[in-house]
Amino acid sequence: MKGPAHLWLVCASNRAWPGRRRVSMSGPEGKPFDIPKRLVWQAWKRVKANGGAAGADGVTIEDFGKDLGDSLYKIWNRMSSGTYFPPPVRAVEIPKSSGGTRLLGVPAVGDRVAQTVAALALEPRTEAIFHDDSYGYRPERGALDAVAKCRQRCWERDWVIDLDVRKFFDSVPWDLMVKAVRANTTHEQRWIVLYVRRWLAAPIMMPDGRTQARDKGTPQGPRKGPRSAPCSPTCRIACRETPHAVAISP
Repeated sequence: MKGPAHLWLVCASNRAWPGRRRVSMSGPEGKPFDIPKRLVWQAWKRVKANGGAAGADGVTIEDFGKDLGDSLYKIWNRMSSGTYFPPPVRAVEIPKSSGGTRLLGVPAVGDRVAQTVAALALEPRTEAIFHDDSYGYRPERGALDAVAKCRQRCWERDWVIDLDVRKFFDSVPWDLMVKAVRANTTHEQRWIVLYVRRWLAAPIMMPDGRTQARDKGTPQGPRKGPRSAPCSPTCRIACRETPHAVAISP
């Protein structure tokens, strides 16, 4: 039986959309930004595989998939048109082993797809320049890979340096993050810079229901294995441009 996934792939290949009228403008399909539909489909597959809870809108991954073709079209259409604006991020408090709580951010499922589109577009460039000994927020790598490398080097050296950037996610300046993104994107990828600015400025919905504006930092998402879930390109870019000191020996 052919379902939404088949429809999306056919539409992506034929560059046509059921019930959608093309707008006569310059650029690919009349859009100011050329974002391949297949990139949106790949982003959805990654988000679905990662799983995770609903965001502030209450839409689960299962809910999002019920009208998948239309849902993905809306994301592609708005991102390609420059009219995509992220919804608030749902804040979740989790206890810290040292006491107190840590605030994590859970974007909406649709926003996770949009974020992953940007992350996938950036990965070829960032992966080419990132240090081989860095394991944070990288595809097909995770904490256990870093532990394995540390274990190997424990047999080679009898000392360890443990470093951490205090409150990095809470205090990282937006201008530096945007500067790092701009330095690693082409003119054709300027849409990434546009949306990173908007993701950074997206409000956060606190556990009590209040919506709170932000002027620095970026919400830290929960992690489930080698890939972060939800996948936040703002976190990925920040960490990639600030190399981790994990499993690095001089």
